Amino acid sequence: MCYGNSTFGGGIKLIEVKNVTKKYGSFVAVNNISFTVNDGEVVGFLGPNGAGKSTTMNMITGFIEPTEGTIVVNGNDIMKKTKKAKKDIGYMPENVPLYNDLTVKEFVSYMAELKLVKKAQRKEEVEKVLKQTGLVEVQNKLTKNLSRGYKQRTSLAGALVGNPEVLILDEPTVGLDPKQIIEIRNLIKELGKEHTVMVSSHILSEISQLCDRVIIINKGEIVAIDKPENLEDKTKEQNIVYVTVEDKEDKMSTIKEKIPEILEIKMIKDNEDGTKQYQVISDQENDIRKILFDVLPKEEITIFELKKAETSLEDAFIKLVDDATEEYNKKQAEKERKEKEEFEKELQEEEEEIKRKKEEKAKKKEERAKKKQEKAKEKQEKKENKKNEKEQSKEEGGKN
Repeated sequence: MCYGNSTFGGGIKLIEVKNVTKKYGSFVAVNNISFTVNDGEVVGFLGPNGAGKSTTMNMITGFIEPTEGTIVVNGNDIMKKTKKAKKDIGYMPENVPLYNDLTVKEFVSYMAELKLVKKAQRKEEVEKVLKQTGLVEVQNKLTKNLSRGYKQRTSLAGALVGNPEVLILDEPTVGLDPKQIIEIRNLIKELGKEHTVMVSSHILSEISQLCDRVIIINKGEIVAIDKPENLEDKTKEQNIVYVTVEDKEDKMSTIKEKIPEILEIKMIKDNEDGTKQYQVISDQENDIRKILFDVLPKEEITIFELKKAETSLEDAFIKLVDDATEEYNKKQAEKERKEKEEFEKELQEEEEEIKRKKEEKAKKKEERAKKKQEKAKEKQEKKENKKNEKEQSKEEGGKN
């Protein structure tokens, strides 16, 4: 099951992933995925560990080759027109690979050289990127002496130099403290104004704030593509509201009998002022708030606060991944069942064939024994006939 659409808006498609599969021997890391990222979008790429995120990003950037399918970046096939496609990509890998013996400025200059930035423009381009990523103060420091936050910035500067159309950022905030996360997040927001950005992260609140659209992958397959808020709405199965009341006669314990739309009600907080907070759950079709406003006062229950629980992107992510995992496990179980049935069928056929051959062999042996017995009997009969003939001849000779 995949929620949402693989495209968004009507912009130019800067990244097109078409029916891409990546296999390592019999293991399928990415299974027939398709999606697009349009010009000017900031797209979040989410999935649990081992889902296929980094594999997909490595294929988009041309670091590894797909087993099947095509990837097009700004009109250029990453495998057929590799140099042209890579010129439009700035890639920040997850593990911040930097050259420890280079200063920040030397590293960014080296990346500019690798990206074929013209020599006359190189100095200006490097200075611009250092300023953009907040690295001017540490530009002469060796990268090995930088804090984790500055190392992330340096890696990002390496991706950004050369002004690529597309930025691919794999876990750009991993290992950072809260202050550094906010700094990198704000930087990505700014970059999103001038570049198309695809970013993976485990911090779902970050993706929700940063991204126009979210792609969720699980066990190598796309399970959802949509705006964060749409995913949150689509994955709601129940309405949850929190109501704080003054209930002197303890009528809330039986209120479910008065309101059949309530699926479940439980007290979650007993406040010092004598009020109590309850969680009230109803199905998606019913907005229980209106009913509570109508019924509770009639039961002499005073409402102090009533608010609806919001579904976060994290809730949506967990539900989508859980549903996809359940579906995957069902498919695997069905596959294993069929394989087992096929194996047992083949084994049974093999056993039947062995049995048939044994029976055939025994039958032939029996037939040979029967023929041998018949021949022996025939021989014995001939022998006896001959003997009888001799005796008869002898008797006839004696009479004469």
